[in-house]
Amino acid sequence: MVRYSQFITKHAKSIVALWVIFIVISAFFAVKIPDYLKGDGFKVDAEHQAVMKELNKNFDVPADSILVVFNDVSDKKIKSTLDELKKEEPEIDSIISPLKEKDQYSKNLSYAVLNFDESSQDLGPVVEHVRNLTKDDKNIEYTGGPVISKDMNEASQKDLMQAELIGLPIAVIVLLLAFGSVVASILPILIGISTIIVTFFAMVIIGDSVSLSVYILNIIPMLGLALSIDFSLLFINRYREERQRTSVEHAVQIAIQTAGKSIIFSAICVMIGLAAISVIRVELFENIALGGSVVVFFAVFTALTLSPAILTLLGDRLNKWTIIRVKPTATSRWHAFASTVMKRPVLVVIASLAVLVLMMIPIKDIKLTIPQIDALPKTYDARVAYEKLDKEFKLDSQSTVYALVERKDGWDNDDGRKEILSLQKKLEKDSLVKDVKTAFTTTDIKTVKEWDQASQIPQVKTNLEKAQDAFIHKDQLMIPITLNVAGDSSEAQQWARDWSKPNFKLAGAPKYNQEIFDEISDHVVEAGLIIIVTTFIILLIAFRSIIIPLKAIIMNIFGLTAAFGLLVYIFQYGHFGLDAGSIVLIIPVITFCLVFGLSMDYEVFLISRIQEEYEKGSSNTKATIDGLTQTSKIITSAALIMIVLTGSFAFTDIMPVKQIGVAIAIAIAIDATIIRLLLVPSLMKLFGDWNWWLPFRKNKRNAK
Repeated sequence: MVRYSQFITKHAKSIVALWVIFIVISAFFAVKIPDYLKGDGFKVDAEHQAVMKELNKNFDVPADSILVVFNDVSDKKIKSTLDELKKEEPEIDSIISPLKEKDQYSKNLSYAVLNFDESSQDLGPVVEHVRNLTKDDKNIEYTGGPVISKDMNEASQKDLMQAELIGLPIAVIVLLLAFGSVVASILPILIGISTIIVTFFAMVIIGDSVSLSVYILNIIPMLGLALSIDFSLLFINRYREERQRTSVEHAVQIAIQTAGKSIIFSAICVMIGLAAISVIRVELFENIALGGSVVVFFAVFTALTLSPAILTLLGDRLNKWTIIRVKPTATSRWHAFASTVMKRPVLVVIASLAVLVLMMIPIKDIKLTIPQIDALPKTYDARVAYEKLDKEFKLDSQSTVYALVERKDGWDNDDGRKEILSLQKKLEKDSLVKDVKTAFTTTDIKTVKEWDQASQIPQVKTNLEKAQDAFIHKDQLMIPITLNVAGDSSEAQQWARDWSKPNFKLAGAPKYNQEIFDEISDHVVEAGLIIIVTTFIILLIAFRSIIIPLKAIIMNIFGLTAAFGLLVYIFQYGHFGLDAGSIVLIIPVITFCLVFGLSMDYEVFLISRIQEEYEKGSSNTKATIDGLTQTSKIITSAALIMIVLTGSFAFTDIMPVKQIGVAIAIAIAIDATIIRLLLVPSLMKLFGDWNWWLPFRKNKRNAK
């Protein structure tokens, strides 16, 4: 790090110039990132997806659909509108009209289904086109998967701007209180924005070969700004300390060699969490792991190149426009606080744990769901239209499953037809099955014998063959099954589990939801173990102690569990002006993986200062008080900025984004206060010299 730090200060002008060019080029491409975002990312490369491809290819089951909603529109208007859509939009494969399907028709409300085949990839332009074709008629609305995805993309962009307008000004105020000068306060913000711009540029390049979720638009700025400003806070704080004793260049070099190591360690901890997320093979988790890794890389890169280069050029102008006189870090107030905590460690531990347990209580009622239409703001047309249809036609009261069954000898023979009837009757006996469609149900034939007799009549035989072709393709049999429960219900998911067999493959909402839930539940423990074991090893190496890593992990788990309890209290119980709802399935997993890594930043910063004093010869108690005194302000400031930047997403409209912002903000707040400022020092006091125990290591320290 010594040679590297010397290189940075020696070539500071060139480094800043190269960064300016890189940022300008990146910005040109970064603004195009919304064009590369498709869908919510809840996809698993599993049975549902494979079966849907087969159904689309061999049975003309649509790959996707758009619903056209007609409010108080005449039959003549419905027909003319659908004719125009079919004529003007070539991507439409087929249309199911309410004039032919009476279960899509009512006196005041009807809907048509626009079907698209597998060649239609991104339907965003199609949604925009069909909306423009009927924009002058306020009685025609659109909903369905592609419409919801497009609206989610637009809402994400709006939410990002709104969160930045709220979070950035408050972050500047926090930085101003920490640093006192306008220049020092704005610099971390500029570094953070630079990080996001170059990350979006990288994601545009990646987006040509990888499908990206709309949530990338919120996760990257949330994580990028928070980390970049956090790193800048540590770096500038250390630079200022050293500047009081040495030259600008040397102060920057020492900051790189000391704070730089903390930044790299922090990034490694976050990367561990991101790597753990990636073991869950859901596209959204893979997107977050990928986008998060890229933004963490650039956050470290800017922190160790652009930030020190700018500091070298600014020198003492960093303190320009000082409007608040900042006192030294080791203030008497923090020293008094630390001393008070250390005097009553048992009481502090009991009180802290009692508060955490109280926060945990609501987690017993946690209800996890995959985001549906309610992820969109209530005012968006796609949600308004869907809720109208659901109210009138009870769309969410049932769900459709497609079974794809293969038979070696085919189905177009008596044995095959007997097996079809056997499957049909077995399904019809299931309590959750409302309807089953086969060639027998559509022709109202009850037995194979009746089928053979009817086939002897030429005209009837032709109709039977047409009916059979709709369900049979070579050795494949398709059976559409209607369940009398919603596709996202636990009953529908369990039905999909029970019926899934090697020769009886399923697709549809119940199977889709079941695969998402099972993929997460099957690998969430693995992800948690990766984080816990790896973190333990890193802390063991860093502090040469068994007790400190164990305490850190246990306290992190306590803090995160308490945060999830508060999340249930706010969103599921419906407090602070929110309607009662559920917790998005991904939130606990993402929050655990990200916050576990982020919180280790504060752990290392605090414990390393305590260890430094302890190894100099101070007693465990004095070392803890001094370490807490020296680091409390910087930890509090860093955490507050993290809370502000993630918590600002609480004011956004997309529910999953709102929940993840609030979850991270709450978890960081608990970690930086109850955990870091109360439990850590209290337990350090109670464990005494045992804090630094490591088997087979001889303690060479001489306590004063």
